[in-house]
Amino acid sequence: MLGEYPIAGRRAAEIAASVERAVGAGELEPGQPLPPMRELAQHLGVNPNTVAAAYRTLRDRGVIETAGRRGTRVRPRPATTARVAIRTDVPEGVRDVSHGNPDTALLPSLADAFAAAGRQADERPVLYGEDAVEPELGRYARLALDADRVPEGPIAVTSGSLDAIERVLAAHLRPGDAVAMEDPGWGSLLDLVPALGLRPVPVGVDDDGPLPDDVGRALAGGARALIVTDRAQNPTGAAITAARAGALRRVLEAYPEVLLVEDDHGHGIVDLPLHPLAGATNSWAYVRSTAKAYGPDLRLAVLTGDPVTVDRVQGRQRLGPGWVSRLLQRAVLSLWTGAAVDSRAVAASYARRRDALIGELAGRGIAAYGRSGLNVWVPVPDETGAVARLLHSGWAVAPGARYRMGAGPGVRITVSTVGEGEVGVLAGAVAGAVGVGPVRRYD
Repeated sequence: MLGEYPIAGRRAAEIAASVERAVGAGELEPGQPLPPMRELAQHLGVNPNTVAAAYRTLRDRGVIETAGRRGTRVRPRPATTARVAIRTDVPEGVRDVSHGNPDTALLPSLADAFAAAGRQADERPVLYGEDAVEPELGRYARLALDADRVPEGPIAVTSGSLDAIERVLAAHLRPGDAVAMEDPGWGSLLDLVPALGLRPVPVGVDDDGPLPDDVGRALAGGARALIVTDRAQNPTGAAITAARAGALRRVLEAYPEVLLVEDDHGHGIVDLPLHPLAGATNSWAYVRSTAKAYGPDLRLAVLTGDPVTVDRVQGRQRLGPGWVSRLLQRAVLSLWTGAAVDSRAVAASYARRRDALIGELAGRGIAAYGRSGLNVWVPVPDETGAVARLLHSGWAVAPGARYRMGAGPGVRITVSTVGEGEVGVLAGAVAGAVGVGPVRRYD
């Protein structure tokens, strides 16, 4: 009965807001069908075009989806409910290896960097109308990108990698466009894309990055953009090899108009070389952030790309925040150019922890993955049960559902704070939680 639906309103905006409130409150559950437009219009006493406009707004916001003959339904993961809600509550006394944070002991001191930036700001304050990019930071970033064989392009600065990716997607795509995305992949990105009204298309991942055949199928099916992680892929730790980069470039050759977005958030914590895809298509963007190497609160990323893409991003940025604080940019420049950060030592430390856990799990007959970065991905036959049993054993891990679309179940373990003496205990707990036997690979 239509009376069972908590939907009200006379105007399209009111109807859309009513549905969003009901989804947020749990009165309309993920996957639940919505009334046909004509029936809802008759029930509310409005024109069917009004309901159609409300449903269109909700689709654009990532709240509902049209599922062919199944009608219109609430999305399995509505944009109003972030994937971070799929989490493990960590009771007191339980070791939390679910968080995805870097080891604070490996983060540099920020005091000197900000003190130097502050003195510079006192001597020459930044005023309205000045460049959005600190000139010396732009120069240094370009030199580093040149060394990594990232093609020439203008430099922009954004408030972290997700901000950059959102701005790039908004600069090129429109609601309803399909975006090829890694599966498993970054949970925040899997939230962002549908929230922009875009349609995610899953692409399988192995240790060497996105699978070329899957990318080819997604692009042949009409995907207008491809987002890839170069290194430290979250949650699997995948890193694109030279051979995989070549294979992906060959796929992209047939789709020069596809928007290519690369996320290199692993810069500074990974000891594997970069094999960029940038320039494989006409429209491209490459993002390098500081969060993992210098701390999540340093909300800064460097963006380069083709001139049209970067110009669109900067033009829209000028109409909103204007620029990322030049004080912050100067502090990051001080960290990049100073001697306080030994990125090789940081990368080696994380690698030792990953390799130790993967080795301990292998010795117990359990496959696990993590070529780079902070995390180890463990495919499991029963994700919910594994998370619950590990919690009972004193370990909180991240449920794989936060990172999956169609990929097999798994759990993500952040190794950044796992001590040498804890590795064997943790591996034993994982073995007890998932059992020993064949499990499906994450791709």
